[in-house]
Amino acid sequence: MVTLVSAARWDVVIVGGGASGLLCAIYAGRKGRRVLVLEQSAKCGLKILVSGGGRCNFTNIWTDPQEHFLSANAHFCISALRRYTPEDFIALVEDHDIAYHEKKSGQLFCDGSAKDLLAMLLQHARNAGVQIKTRAQVQSVEAADAGGFEVAAGAHSFFADRVVLASGGLSMPKISSDLAFRMARQFGLGLVETEPALVPLTWNNSDRARFAHLSGLSLPAAVRCGDNAFSEDILFTHRGLSGPAILQISSYWTPGDSIAIDLLPELDAFEWLVAAQESSPRTRVSSLLQTRLPKRLVHELSGMWFDDGRLGEVAHRDLRELANRLHGWVLKPGGTEGYRTAEVTLGGVATDAVSSKTFEVKQVPGLYIIGEALDVTGWLGGFNFQWAWSSAFCCAEHL
Repeated sequence: MVTLVSAARWDVVIVGGGASGLLCAIYAGRKGRRVLVLEQSAKCGLKILVSGGGRCNFTNIWTDPQEHFLSANAHFCISALRRYTPEDFIALVEDHDIAYHEKKSGQLFCDGSAKDLLAMLLQHARNAGVQIKTRAQVQSVEAADAGGFEVAAGAHSFFADRVVLASGGLSMPKISSDLAFRMARQFGLGLVETEPALVPLTWNNSDRARFAHLSGLSLPAAVRCGDNAFSEDILFTHRGLSGPAILQISSYWTPGDSIAIDLLPELDAFEWLVAAQESSPRTRVSSLLQTRLPKRLVHELSGMWFDDGRLGEVAHRDLRELANRLHGWVLKPGGTEGYRTAEVTLGGVATDAVSSKTFEVKQVPGLYIIGEALDVTGWLGGFNFQWAWSSAFCCAEHL
């Protein structure tokens, strides 16, 4: 990276070299702004590199700001997501000749490596004249005596007319920072309580003893918590339940809540059981269940949800009870795996403190907040990256 004189004054200092920080720097640099990015890690874009199994689920073509995002202010994200759309970021990717594919449900991934996407961003940043300093752990942002801001990072201070906090949330703490939340408190901004989101759920003590040995088992299911439901795969782990459906529902789960899991979401289980009873009365219940459910799971449920006799010997009321259990397995998670494995942070800086047009903090002119640090959380499937791109672009327009 370029050797920097710490006393130099910049038009814009962006704290955080992740998705939102880099894209904001690119568009601000293209406007002729003198831009410095301060990144605490040894390299930029670490979350980009680990996303999507190393291929980065960089957007979702079906992004709907009114459906796919959680916030105390559901309207805040609409403007930015409509001004900078998935198509806008896809155009950037295509201009750089990065091959990509749709995995499912509008989720776009790099064909090769997420390194290609990060290299694209870094190249655009260089072309825009952006300077980047890594291993720059920002401790504070203060109003400077001469106007603007003083950003302290280690033994260095950087002065800027404007500062953008793109430092992310609390997920993946080894590569994240709570700086935006500390700054919010310092400047008297509201905070919506933060929680790990898109995170595996853990067993309670009794369920751990019963199901932990099923680790590695995966199957399609529909998972519900309250009025929210998702139909995708679930994955049994030693610690609890994971998989896309569980990660999605975790954003709506709070401690003490139960979740309900439909293990046969595409089937009327009672009709199926009765039909099999009539056509194959000598078939054992477990043998029938194993045609649609993993053998290890059926073995665990035997004796708990059903007695493993022949279908012809089972009363209809018992088949009805089994069907109800298959469609509504209710369990109370013990908790979540926490920020260590969470993909994003739920909550954050209250959006009523920030302009939805410019992302400038209303009571601190010249200070901006974008990306995951704000109280906007997307569903699994590329929506959080799209929020990073959209908020970054809209902020850069006004720097």
